[in-house]
Amino acid sequence: MKANPTPGPDIWNDTTTLADLPRLAADRWGGREALTFGEERQSFAEISERTDQAARGLIAAGVGVGDRVGVWLNNCPEWIHLLFAIARIGAIQVPINTRLRTADAAYVIAQAECSTLITHDTSGPIDYWGMVQVMVPADQRRPDGAIEAKTFPDLRRIIIKTADPGAAAPFGTQAWMEVARNNNAALNGELERRAAAVRRSDPAFIMYTSGTTGFPKGVVRSHEFLRNQTDRVRILGTTERDVMYNYLPLFHIFGYLDGPMLSMATGNRQILTETYDPDACLDAVEAEGVTQVSGFEIHVKGLIDAQERRPRDLSSLRTGTFGVGTASAVPIYRKALDVLAPLWPIAAFGMTEIGGNACLSFLDSSSEQACETSGHPCDGFEFRIIDPETGEDQPLEVPGEIIVKSYCLMLSYYKKPEETAKSYNADGWFLTGDMGYLRPDGFLRFLGRYKDMLKIGGENVDPMEVEAYLQGHDDVADVAVIGHPDQRLTEVAVAFVVAKAGRDPGEDEILNYCRGQIASFKIPRHVLFIAELPMTSTGKVRKAELRDLAMARLSPG
Repeated sequence: MKANPTPGPDIWNDTTTLADLPRLAADRWGGREALTFGEERQSFAEISERTDQAARGLIAAGVGVGDRVGVWLNNCPEWIHLLFAIARIGAIQVPINTRLRTADAAYVIAQAECSTLITHDTSGPIDYWGMVQVMVPADQRRPDGAIEAKTFPDLRRIIIKTADPGAAAPFGTQAWMEVARNNNAALNGELERRAAAVRRSDPAFIMYTSGTTGFPKGVVRSHEFLRNQTDRVRILGTTERDVMYNYLPLFHIFGYLDGPMLSMATGNRQILTETYDPDACLDAVEAEGVTQVSGFEIHVKGLIDAQERRPRDLSSLRTGTFGVGTASAVPIYRKALDVLAPLWPIAAFGMTEIGGNACLSFLDSSSEQACETSGHPCDGFEFRIIDPETGEDQPLEVPGEIIVKSYCLMLSYYKKPEETAKSYNADGWFLTGDMGYLRPDGFLRFLGRYKDMLKIGGENVDPMEVEAYLQGHDDVADVAVIGHPDQRLTEVAVAFVVAKAGRDPGEDEILNYCRGQIASFKIPRHVLFIAELPMTSTGKVRKAELRDLAMARLSPG
Protein backbone atom coordinates (compact mmCIF):
# COMPACT_ATOMS: atom_id res chain seq x y z
CA MET A 1 0.00 0.00 0.00
CA LYS A 2 1.20 3.50 -0.84
CA ALA A 3 0.80 5.82 2.12
CA ASN A 4 -0.95 9.11 1.52
CA PRO A 5 1.17 12.04 2.70
CA THR A 6 -0.97 14.81 4.12
CA PRO A 7 0.68 18.11 3.21
CA GLY A 8 -1.41 21.03 2.05
CA PRO A 9 -1.18 24.69 1.11
CA ASP A 10 -0.89 25.83 4.71
CA ILE A 11 0.03 29.33 3.54
CA TRP A 12 -3.58 29.77 2.33
CA ASN A 13 -6.68 30.47 4.40
CA ASP A 14 -10.39 30.74 3.62
CA THR A 15 -10.03 34.31 2.31
CA THR A 16 -6.99 33.74 0.07
CA THR A 17 -7.48 34.73 -3.59
CA LEU A 18 -5.39 34.56 -6.75
CA ALA A 19 -4.32 38.12 -5.98
CA ASP A 20 -2.47 36.88 -2.88
CA LEU A 21 -0.70 33.79 -4.20
CA PRO A 22 2.57 35.10 -5.73
CA ARG A 23 3.45 37.14 -2.67
CA LEU A 24 2.53 34.36 -0.24
CA ALA A 25 4.69 31.93 -2.23
CA ALA A 26 7.58 34.42 -2.42
CA ASP A 27 7.42 34.99 1.34
CA ARG A 28 7.55 31.23 1.92
CA TRP A 29 9.98 30.03 -0.76
CA GLY A 30 11.72 33.21 -2.02
CA GLY A 31 14.70 32.28 -4.18
CA ARG A 32 13.63 28.67 -4.67
CA GLU A 33 13.22 27.78 -8.35
CA ALA A 34 9.55 27.86 -9.29
CA LEU A 35 9.46 27.77 -13.08
CA THR A 36 11.51 26.35 -15.92
CA PHE A 37 10.65 27.22 -19.51
CA GLY A 38 13.33 26.22 -22.01
CA GLU A 39 16.48 28.02 -20.88
CA GLU A 40 14.54 30.43 -18.69
CA ARG A 41 14.33 29.81 -14.95
CA GLN A 42 12.43 31.92 -12.41
CA SER A 43 12.21 31.80 -8.63
CA PHE A 44 9.07 32.41 -6.61
CA ALA A 45 10.40 35.86 -5.73
CA GLU A 46 10.94 36.66 -9.41
CA ILE A 47 7.43 35.53 -10.34
CA SER A 48 5.99 37.78 -7.63
CA GLU A 49 8.08 40.72 -8.81
CA ARG A 50 7.18 40.23 -12.48
CA THR A 51 3.54 39.79 -11.58
CA ASP A 52 3.52 43.19 -9.86
CA GLN A 53 5.36 44.79 -12.77
CA ALA A 54 2.73 43.46 -15.18
CA ALA A 55 -0.06 44.52 -12.81
CA ARG A 56 1.29 48.10 -12.71
CA GLY A 57 1.58 48.03 -16.50
CA LEU A 58 -2.04 46.97 -16.89
CA ILE A 59 -3.17 49.75 -14.54
CA ALA A 60 -1.11 52.26 -16.52
CA ALA A 61 -2.64 50.94 -19.75
CA GLY A 62 -6.11 51.69 -18.37
CA VAL A 63 -7.41 48.24 -17.37
CA GLY A 64 -10.10 48.77 -14.74
CA VAL A 65 -11.60 46.75 -11.91
CA GLY A 66 -14.00 44.13 -13.35
CA ASP A 67 -12.60 44.44 -16.89
CA ARG A 68 -12.32 41.24 -18.87
CA VAL A 69 -8.80 40.67 -20.20
CA GLY A 70 -8.44 38.20 -23.06
CA VAL A 71 -5.18 36.24 -22.94
CA TRP A 72 -4.54 34.57 -26.30
CA LEU A 73 -1.05 33.26 -25.65
CA ASN A 74 0.63 29.90 -25.90
CA ASN A 75 2.20 28.47 -22.76
CA CYS A 76 4.95 30.84 -21.60
CA PRO A 77 6.10 32.46 -18.35
CA GLU A 78 4.21 35.65 -19.25
CA TRP A 79 0.95 33.68 -19.18
CA ILE A 80 1.56 32.90 -15.51
CA HIS A 81 2.54 36.49 -14.67
CA LEU A 82 -0.68 37.68 -16.31
CA LEU A 83 -2.82 35.13 -14.52
CA PHE A 84 -1.92 36.67 -11.17
CA ALA A 85 -1.47 40.26 -12.36
CA ILE A 86 -5.01 40.39 -13.75
CA ALA A 87 -6.34 39.12 -10.42
CA ARG A 88 -4.24 41.60 -8.43
CA ILE A 89 -5.82 44.57 -10.18
CA GLY A 90 -9.36 43.23 -9.67
CA ALA A 91 -9.89 42.35 -13.33
CA ILE A 92 -11.08 39.02 -14.80
CA GLN A 93 -8.96 36.80 -17.03
CA VAL A 94 -10.45 35.31 -20.20
CA PRO A 95 -8.08 32.53 -21.35
CA ILE A 96 -8.45 32.01 -25.12
CA ASN A 97 -7.69 28.67 -26.76
CA THR A 98 -4.63 29.18 -28.99
CA ARG A 99 -6.01 26.74 -31.55
CA LEU A 100 -8.93 29.05 -32.23
CA ARG A 101 -8.73 30.99 -35.44
CA THR A 102 -10.16 34.34 -36.53
CA ALA A 103 -13.91 33.74 -36.30
CA ASP A 104 -13.65 31.53 -33.20
CA ALA A 105 -11.47 33.98 -31.30
CA ALA A 106 -13.62 36.93 -32.38
CA TYR A 107 -16.67 35.21 -30.91
CA VAL A 108 -14.96 34.78 -27.51
CA ILE A 109 -13.58 38.34 -27.41
CA ALA A 110 -16.97 39.82 -28.26
CA GLN A 111 -19.07 37.49 -26.10
CA ALA A 112 -16.84 38.03 -23.06
CA GLU A 113 -16.93 41.80 -23.65
CA CYS A 114 -13.15 41.99 -23.34
CA SER A 115 -11.71 45.45 -22.79
CA THR A 116 -8.21 44.16 -23.49
CA LEU A 117 -6.65 41.54 -25.75
CA ILE A 118 -3.11 40.28 -25.16
CA THR A 119 -1.65 38.05 -27.85
CA HIS A 120 1.38 37.21 -29.99
CA ASP A 121 2.37 38.79 -33.24
CA THR A 122 3.49 35.35 -34.39
CA SER A 123 4.15 32.10 -32.55
CA GLY A 124 5.77 29.38 -34.58
CA PRO A 125 3.89 29.16 -37.88
CA ILE A 126 0.75 30.90 -36.57
CA ASP A 127 0.20 34.55 -37.47
CA TYR A 128 -1.91 35.84 -34.59
CA TRP A 129 -1.41 39.45 -35.59
CA GLY A 130 -2.69 38.64 -39.06
CA MET A 131 -5.90 37.31 -37.50
CA VAL A 132 -6.19 40.34 -35.19
CA GLN A 133 -5.92 42.67 -38.19
CA VAL A 134 -8.90 40.94 -39.76
CA MET A 135 -10.87 41.44 -36.55
CA VAL A 136 -9.72 45.01 -35.93
CA PRO A 137 -8.55 46.67 -39.18
CA ALA A 138 -6.13 49.61 -39.16
CA ASP A 139 -8.89 52.21 -39.53
CA GLN A 140 -10.28 51.06 -36.16
CA ARG A 141 -6.91 51.51 -34.38
CA ARG A 142 -5.55 54.90 -33.37
CA PRO A 143 -1.86 55.91 -33.25
CA ASP A 144 -2.06 56.26 -29.44
CA GLY A 145 -3.13 52.60 -29.13
CA ALA A 146 -6.82 53.25 -28.50
CA ILE A 147 -9.29 50.92 -30.21
CA GLU A 148 -12.62 51.90 -31.75
CA ALA A 149 -13.75 48.55 -33.15
CA LYS A 150 -17.21 48.24 -34.64
CA THR A 151 -17.49 44.53 -33.92
CA PHE A 152 -16.04 44.83 -30.40
CA PRO A 153 -17.61 47.85 -28.70
CA ASP A 154 -15.98 46.98 -25.35
CA LEU A 155 -12.44 46.51 -26.71
CA ARG A 156 -10.18 49.40 -25.73
CA ARG A 157 -6.63 48.11 -26.23
CA ILE A 158 -4.57 45.38 -27.89
CA ILE A 159 -1.25 44.40 -26.35
CA ILE A 160 1.19 42.45 -28.53
CA LYS A 161 3.93 40.12 -27.34
CA THR A 162 6.37 40.24 -30.23
CA ALA A 163 8.45 37.21 -31.19
CA ASP A 164 11.42 39.59 -31.22
CA PRO A 165 11.35 41.21 -27.76
CA GLY A 166 13.01 44.35 -29.14
CA ALA A 167 10.53 44.84 -31.98
CA ALA A 168 8.08 47.72 -31.93
CA ALA A 169 4.40 46.98 -31.46
CA PRO A 170 2.27 47.09 -34.62
CA PHE A 171 0.33 50.26 -35.41
CA GLY A 172 -2.47 51.02 -32.97
CA THR A 173 -1.33 48.50 -30.33
CA GLN A 174 0.81 48.53 -27.21
CA ALA A 175 3.99 46.51 -26.71
CA TRP A 176 3.87 43.79 -24.09
CA MET A 177 7.44 44.57 -23.01
CA GLU A 178 6.41 48.10 -22.03
CA VAL A 179 3.48 46.74 -20.00
CA ALA A 180 5.43 43.85 -18.48
CA ARG A 181 8.31 45.87 -17.04
CA ASN A 182 6.47 48.75 -15.37
CA ASN A 183 8.49 49.92 -12.35
CA ASN A 184 6.50 53.07 -11.62
CA ALA A 185 6.42 53.02 -7.82
CA ALA A 186 3.71 55.69 -7.85
CA LEU A 187 1.27 52.96 -8.92
CA ASN A 188 2.05 50.71 -5.94
CA GLY A 189 -0.62 52.26 -3.75
CA GLU A 190 -3.34 51.72 -6.36
CA LEU A 191 -2.12 48.17 -6.95
CA GLU A 192 -2.19 47.29 -3.25
CA ARG A 193 -5.61 48.88 -2.81
CA ARG A 194 -7.07 46.86 -5.67
CA ALA A 195 -5.43 43.59 -4.59
CA ALA A 196 -6.72 44.00 -1.02
CA ALA A 197 -10.25 44.57 -2.30
CA VAL A 198 -10.46 41.22 -4.17
CA ARG A 199 -12.82 38.78 -2.45
CA ARG A 200 -13.07 34.99 -2.62
CA SER A 201 -16.58 35.29 -4.12
CA ASP A 202 -15.47 37.61 -6.95
CA PRO A 203 -15.16 36.30 -10.54
CA ALA A 204 -11.58 35.17 -11.16
CA PHE A 205 -11.74 33.97 -14.77
CA ILE A 206 -14.11 33.16 -17.60
CA MET A 207 -12.92 29.95 -19.23
CA TYR A 208 -14.66 28.92 -22.44
CA THR A 209 -15.77 25.37 -23.02
CA SER A 210 -13.98 23.50 -25.77
CA GLY A 211 -16.80 24.03 -28.24
CA THR A 212 -16.43 20.64 -29.93
CA THR A 213 -20.08 21.14 -30.87
CA GLY A 214 -21.93 24.45 -31.12
CA PHE A 215 -20.76 27.78 -29.74
CA PRO A 216 -18.53 27.66 -26.65
CA LYS A 217 -19.91 29.04 -23.38
CA GLY A 218 -17.93 31.21 -20.98
CA VAL A 219 -17.77 29.51 -17.58
CA VAL A 220 -17.48 32.14 -14.84
CA ARG A 221 -15.49 30.86 -11.86
CA SER A 222 -14.85 32.63 -8.56
CA HIS A 223 -11.67 32.45 -6.48
CA GLU A 224 -13.50 29.84 -4.38
CA PHE A 225 -11.99 27.10 -6.55
CA LEU A 226 -8.82 27.46 -4.45
CA ARG A 227 -10.55 25.54 -1.65
CA ASN A 228 -10.87 22.55 -3.97
CA GLN A 229 -7.18 22.80 -4.89
CA THR A 230 -6.29 21.77 -1.35
CA ASP A 231 -7.81 18.33 -2.06
CA ARG A 232 -5.54 17.95 -5.06
CA VAL A 233 -2.48 18.81 -2.99
CA ARG A 234 -3.42 16.49 -0.13
CA ILE A 235 -4.26 13.50 -2.34
CA LEU A 236 -1.27 13.85 -4.65
CA GLY A 237 0.98 14.35 -1.63
CA THR A 238 2.75 17.15 -3.49
CA THR A 239 5.50 19.01 -1.62
CA GLU A 240 8.26 21.46 -2.49
CA ARG A 241 10.45 18.47 -3.39
CA ASP A 242 8.25 17.58 -6.38
CA VAL A 243 8.92 18.55 -9.99
CA MET A 244 5.83 18.87 -12.20
CA TYR A 245 6.22 18.59 -15.97
CA ASN A 246 3.37 20.57 -17.52
CA TYR A 247 2.68 20.24 -21.25
CA LEU A 248 -1.05 20.86 -20.81
CA PRO A 249 -2.32 24.21 -22.15
CA LEU A 250 -2.72 26.85 -19.45
CA PHE A 251 -5.97 28.08 -21.03
CA HIS A 252 -7.58 24.76 -20.01
CA ILE A 253 -8.63 24.04 -16.42
CA PHE A 254 -6.41 20.94 -16.23
CA GLY A 255 -3.12 22.68 -17.08
CA TYR A 256 -4.14 25.74 -15.08
CA LEU A 257 -4.59 23.68 -11.89
CA ASP A 258 -1.75 21.17 -12.32
CA GLY A 259 0.71 23.92 -13.24
CA PRO A 260 0.71 27.35 -11.58
CA MET A 261 -1.91 26.53 -8.93
CA LEU A 262 -0.10 23.42 -7.70
CA SER A 263 3.24 25.21 -7.66
CA MET A 264 1.92 28.22 -5.72
CA ALA A 265 0.29 25.90 -3.18
CA THR A 266 3.24 23.66 -2.39
CA GLY A 267 6.45 25.29 -3.62
CA ASN A 268 7.08 22.55 -6.19
CA ARG A 269 8.96 23.37 -9.39
CA GLN A 270 7.00 23.49 -12.64
CA ILE A 271 8.67 22.67 -15.94
CA LEU A 272 6.40 24.36 -18.46
CA THR A 273 6.49 23.56 -22.17
CA GLU A 274 4.78 25.22 -25.11
CA THR A 275 3.66 21.93 -26.65
CA TYR A 276 3.29 18.25 -25.84
CA ASP A 277 6.32 16.18 -26.85
CA PRO A 278 6.42 12.75 -25.16
CA ASP A 279 10.12 12.23 -25.87
CA ALA A 280 11.03 15.60 -24.38
CA CYS A 281 8.90 14.82 -21.34
CA LEU A 282 10.58 11.48 -20.66
CA ASP A 283 14.02 12.99 -21.27
CA ALA A 284 13.17 15.57 -18.57
CA VAL A 285 12.05 12.84 -16.19
CA GLU A 286 15.50 11.30 -16.49
CA ALA A 287 17.51 14.54 -16.52
CA GLU A 288 15.50 16.77 -14.16
CA GLY A 289 14.04 14.23 -11.74
CA VAL A 290 10.44 14.91 -12.73
CA THR A 291 8.05 13.39 -10.20
CA GLN A 292 4.62 14.29 -11.62
CA VAL A 293 2.97 14.36 -15.04
CA SER A 294 -0.74 14.58 -15.82
CA GLY A 295 -3.06 14.39 -18.79
CA PHE A 296 -5.53 12.34 -20.77
CA GLU A 297 -5.21 8.92 -22.36
CA ILE A 298 -3.75 10.40 -25.56
CA HIS A 299 -0.85 11.81 -23.54
CA VAL A 300 -0.28 8.57 -21.64
CA LYS A 301 -0.36 6.55 -24.85
CA GLY A 302 2.29 8.84 -26.34
CA LEU A 303 4.48 8.46 -23.26
CA ILE A 304 4.15 4.66 -23.38
CA ASP A 305 5.10 4.55 -27.04
CA ALA A 306 8.07 6.88 -26.48
CA GLN A 307 9.36 4.81 -23.55
CA GLU A 308 9.04 1.55 -25.49
CA ARG A 309 10.97 3.07 -28.42
CA ARG A 310 13.77 4.41 -26.21
CA PRO A 311 13.72 3.41 -22.54
CA ARG A 312 14.76 6.02 -19.95
CA ASP A 313 15.33 5.92 -16.21
CA LEU A 314 11.91 6.87 -14.82
CA SER A 315 12.67 6.07 -11.20
CA SER A 316 11.78 9.61 -10.03
CA LEU A 317 8.30 9.50 -11.61
CA ARG A 318 5.79 9.30 -8.78
CA THR A 319 2.23 10.24 -9.72
CA GLY A 320 -0.11 12.67 -11.49
CA THR A 321 -3.80 13.19 -12.24
CA PHE A 322 -5.37 11.57 -15.28
CA GLY A 323 -8.75 11.42 -16.97
CA VAL A 324 -9.68 7.77 -16.50
CA GLY A 325 -12.79 5.61 -16.70
CA THR A 326 -13.79 5.26 -20.34
CA ALA A 327 -13.47 1.86 -21.98
CA SER A 328 -10.81 3.11 -24.40
CA ALA A 329 -8.67 4.46 -21.54
CA VAL A 330 -8.51 1.35 -19.34
CA PRO A 331 -6.00 -0.73 -21.35
CA ILE A 332 -3.75 2.31 -21.77
CA TYR A 333 -3.55 3.01 -18.04
CA ARG A 334 -3.11 -0.67 -17.28
CA LYS A 335 -0.12 -0.71 -19.59
CA ALA A 336 1.20 2.51 -18.06
CA LEU A 337 1.50 0.80 -14.66
CA ASP A 338 4.14 -1.43 -16.24
CA VAL A 339 5.85 0.71 -18.90
CA LEU A 340 5.91 3.99 -16.92
CA ALA A 341 6.55 2.47 -13.48
CA PRO A 342 6.82 3.67 -10.77
CA LEU A 343 4.17 6.15 -11.96
CA TRP A 344 0.95 5.62 -10.00
CA PRO A 345 -1.99 7.42 -11.67
CA ILE A 346 -4.55 9.37 -9.68
CA ALA A 347 -7.85 8.89 -11.54
CA ALA A 348 -9.75 12.14 -11.89
CA PHE A 349 -13.10 13.48 -13.01
CA GLY A 350 -13.91 17.13 -13.48
CA MET A 351 -15.06 19.79 -15.87
CA THR A 352 -14.67 23.53 -16.02
CA GLU A 353 -18.15 24.09 -14.59
CA ILE A 354 -17.63 21.96 -11.47
CA GLY A 355 -13.89 22.11 -10.91
CA GLY A 356 -10.89 20.30 -12.29
CA ASN A 357 -10.88 17.66 -9.56
CA ALA A 358 -14.38 16.88 -8.38
CA CYS A 359 -13.32 13.24 -8.02
CA LEU A 360 -9.87 11.80 -7.33
CA SER A 361 -8.59 8.34 -6.49
CA PHE A 362 -5.81 7.93 -3.92
CA LEU A 363 -2.17 6.93 -3.77
CA ASP A 364 -3.26 3.79 -1.89
CA SER A 365 -6.13 2.95 -4.26
CA SER A 366 -6.00 -0.45 -5.91
CA SER A 367 -4.77 -0.72 -9.48
CA GLU A 368 -8.36 -1.47 -10.51
CA GLN A 369 -9.58 1.75 -8.88
CA ALA A 370 -6.70 3.74 -10.42
CA CYS A 371 -7.24 2.41 -13.94
CA GLU A 372 -10.95 1.64 -14.21
CA THR A 373 -12.69 4.40 -12.24
CA SER A 374 -12.75 8.18 -12.37
CA GLY A 375 -11.97 8.71 -8.71
CA HIS A 376 -13.86 9.20 -5.45
CA PRO A 377 -15.91 12.38 -4.81
CA CYS A 378 -13.76 15.06 -3.16
CA ASP A 379 -14.78 16.90 0.01
CA GLY A 380 -17.73 19.19 -0.59
CA PHE A 381 -19.05 17.31 -3.65
CA GLU A 382 -22.23 15.24 -3.82
CA PHE A 383 -22.87 13.01 -6.84
CA ARG A 384 -26.02 11.32 -8.08
CA ILE A 385 -26.72 9.25 -11.18
CA ILE A 386 -30.16 9.77 -12.71
CA ASP A 387 -32.21 8.51 -15.61
CA PRO A 388 -32.09 11.60 -17.86
CA GLU A 389 -35.62 10.99 -19.11
CA THR A 390 -37.34 10.54 -15.74
CA GLY A 391 -34.94 12.26 -13.34
CA GLU A 392 -35.10 9.24 -11.03
CA ASP A 393 -31.98 7.95 -9.30
CA GLN A 394 -30.30 4.95 -10.86
CA PRO A 395 -29.16 1.99 -8.73
CA LEU A 396 -25.45 1.48 -8.12
CA GLU A 397 -23.55 0.35 -11.22
CA VAL A 398 -26.41 1.33 -13.54
CA PRO A 399 -25.36 4.09 -15.97
CA GLY A 400 -27.18 7.38 -16.14
CA GLU A 401 -26.47 11.10 -16.21
CA ILE A 402 -23.97 12.39 -13.67
CA ILE A 403 -25.34 15.31 -11.62
CA VAL A 404 -23.46 17.28 -8.96
CA LYS A 405 -23.99 19.58 -5.99
CA SER A 406 -21.04 21.50 -4.54
CA TYR A 407 -19.72 24.81 -3.20
CA CYS A 408 -17.36 24.68 -6.21
CA LEU A 409 -19.86 25.10 -9.05
CA MET A 410 -19.53 27.87 -11.60
CA LEU A 411 -21.16 31.23 -10.97
CA SER A 412 -22.83 31.17 -14.41
CA TYR A 413 -22.32 30.92 -18.14
CA TYR A 414 -21.34 34.50 -19.00
CA LYS A 415 -24.27 36.51 -20.39
CA LYS A 416 -26.22 33.29 -21.03
CA PRO A 417 -28.96 33.17 -18.36
CA GLU A 418 -31.11 30.65 -20.23
CA GLU A 419 -28.24 28.19 -20.73
CA THR A 420 -27.26 28.69 -17.09
CA ALA A 421 -30.78 27.92 -15.89
CA LYS A 422 -31.04 24.84 -18.12
CA SER A 423 -27.87 23.39 -16.64
CA TYR A 424 -29.53 22.89 -13.23
CA ASN A 425 -32.54 20.83 -12.22
CA ALA A 426 -35.32 22.13 -9.97
CA ASP A 427 -33.43 21.05 -6.85
CA GLY A 428 -30.22 22.87 -7.78
CA TRP A 429 -28.19 19.90 -9.02
CA PHE A 430 -25.84 20.67 -11.91
CA LEU A 431 -26.58 18.52 -14.97
CA THR A 432 -23.22 17.52 -16.43
CA GLY A 433 -24.46 15.88 -19.64
CA ASP A 434 -21.98 13.08 -18.89
CA MET A 435 -22.80 9.39 -18.57
CA GLY A 436 -21.46 7.32 -15.72
CA TYR A 437 -22.30 5.25 -12.68
CA LEU A 438 -21.51 5.04 -8.98
CA ARG A 439 -19.94 1.89 -7.56
CA PRO A 440 -20.46 0.16 -4.21
CA ASP A 441 -17.01 1.39 -3.09
CA GLY A 442 -18.17 5.01 -3.59
CA PHE A 443 -16.05 5.60 -6.69
CA LEU A 444 -17.45 7.18 -9.85
CA ARG A 445 -16.92 5.86 -13.35
CA PHE A 446 -17.27 8.28 -16.27
CA LEU A 447 -18.34 6.59 -19.50
CA GLY A 448 -18.58 9.46 -21.97
CA ARG A 449 -20.77 12.31 -23.15
CA TYR A 450 -24.45 11.50 -23.62
CA LYS A 451 -24.44 13.26 -26.97
CA ASP A 452 -21.76 10.85 -28.23
CA MET A 453 -23.80 7.71 -27.46
CA LEU A 454 -25.14 5.92 -30.53
CA LYS A 455 -28.67 4.58 -30.98
CA ILE A 456 -28.46 1.76 -33.50
CA GLY A 457 -31.73 -0.01 -34.27
CA GLY A 458 -32.97 0.67 -30.73
CA GLU A 459 -29.72 -0.49 -29.10
CA ASN A 460 -27.51 1.91 -27.12
CA VAL A 461 -23.89 1.67 -28.24
CA ASP A 462 -21.00 3.29 -26.41
CA PRO A 463 -18.56 4.37 -29.14
CA MET A 464 -15.67 4.22 -26.66
CA GLU A 465 -16.30 0.51 -26.17
CA VAL A 466 -15.96 -0.06 -29.91
CA GLU A 467 -12.90 2.19 -30.04
CA ALA A 468 -11.26 0.21 -27.24
CA TYR A 469 -11.80 -3.02 -29.14
CA LEU A 470 -10.48 -1.67 -32.45
CA GLN A 471 -7.35 -0.32 -30.76
CA GLY A 472 -6.39 -3.94 -30.18
CA HIS A 473 -5.86 -4.45 -33.93
CA ASP A 474 -2.15 -4.70 -34.76
CA ASP A 475 -2.41 -2.19 -37.62
CA VAL A 476 -4.44 0.48 -35.80
CA ALA A 477 -2.66 3.46 -34.25
CA ASP A 478 -5.74 5.54 -33.43
CA VAL A 479 -9.48 5.24 -33.91
CA ALA A 480 -12.64 7.22 -33.30
CA VAL A 481 -16.21 6.00 -33.78
CA ILE A 482 -19.14 8.28 -34.59
CA GLY A 483 -22.78 7.87 -35.59
CA HIS A 484 -24.00 8.34 -39.16
CA PRO A 485 -27.70 8.68 -40.14
CA ASP A 486 -29.40 5.55 -41.49
CA GLN A 487 -33.01 5.29 -42.70
CA ARG A 488 -33.57 1.80 -41.33
CA LEU A 489 -31.56 1.79 -38.09
CA THR A 490 -31.72 5.54 -37.24
CA GLU A 491 -27.92 5.61 -37.24
CA VAL A 492 -24.98 3.28 -37.79
CA ALA A 493 -21.41 3.35 -36.50
CA VAL A 494 -18.58 4.71 -38.64
CA ALA A 495 -14.97 4.08 -37.59
CA PHE A 496 -12.26 6.57 -38.51
CA VAL A 497 -8.95 4.72 -38.40
CA VAL A 498 -5.37 6.01 -38.34
CA ALA A 499 -3.09 3.19 -39.45
CA LYS A 500 0.28 2.54 -37.83
CA ALA A 501 3.30 3.69 -39.80
CA GLY A 502 4.08 1.25 -42.60
CA ARG A 503 0.75 -0.58 -42.24
CA ASP A 504 -2.10 -0.49 -44.76
CA PRO A 505 -5.16 -2.34 -43.46
CA GLY A 506 -8.28 -2.38 -45.59
CA GLU A 507 -11.90 -1.91 -44.55
CA ASP A 508 -12.67 -5.64 -44.83
CA GLU A 509 -9.72 -6.49 -42.60
CA ILE A 510 -10.96 -4.16 -39.87
CA LEU A 511 -14.53 -5.40 -40.12
CA ASN A 512 -13.47 -9.05 -40.08
CA TYR A 513 -11.59 -8.31 -36.85
CA CYS A 514 -14.95 -7.40 -35.31
CA ARG A 515 -17.17 -10.14 -36.67
CA GLY A 516 -17.93 -12.81 -34.13
CA GLN A 517 -16.10 -10.86 -31.43
CA ILE A 518 -18.45 -7.98 -30.63
CA ALA A 519 -22.23 -7.70 -31.04
CA SER A 520 -23.27 -7.26 -34.67
CA PHE A 521 -25.06 -3.98 -33.96
CA LYS A 522 -21.79 -2.55 -32.57
CA ILE A 523 -19.76 -3.37 -35.68
CA PRO A 524 -19.11 -0.24 -37.78
CA ARG A 525 -20.98 -0.08 -41.05
CA HIS A 526 -18.11 1.87 -42.63
CA VAL A 527 -14.38 2.24 -41.99
CA LEU A 528 -12.76 5.45 -43.19
CA PHE A 529 -8.99 5.91 -43.12
CA ILE A 530 -7.45 9.28 -42.30
CA ALA A 531 -3.91 10.50 -41.60
CA GLU A 532 -4.71 11.81 -38.10
CA LEU A 533 -7.71 12.44 -35.89
CA PRO A 534 -8.80 16.06 -35.47
CA MET A 535 -8.13 16.93 -31.84
CA THR A 536 -8.78 19.75 -29.42
CA SER A 537 -5.76 21.17 -27.62
CA THR A 538 -6.62 19.07 -24.57
CA GLY A 539 -6.62 15.76 -26.39
CA LYS A 540 -10.31 15.33 -27.13
CA VAL A 541 -11.36 14.11 -30.58
CA ARG A 542 -13.42 16.67 -32.48
CA LYS A 543 -16.22 14.27 -33.33
CA ALA A 544 -18.35 17.02 -34.85
CA GLU A 545 -15.69 17.36 -37.58
CA LEU A 546 -15.69 13.60 -38.12
CA ARG A 547 -19.48 13.58 -38.47
CA ASP A 548 -19.20 16.28 -41.13
CA LEU A 549 -16.44 14.33 -42.89
CA ALA A 550 -18.53 11.15 -42.84
CA MET A 551 -21.46 13.05 -44.37
CA ALA A 552 -19.18 14.33 -47.13
CA ARG A 553 -17.58 10.96 -47.89
CA LEU A 554 -20.62 8.73 -47.52
CA SER A 555 -23.36 10.87 -49.04
CA PRO A 556 -24.82 9.44 -52.27
CA GLY A 557 -23.08 10.60 -55.42
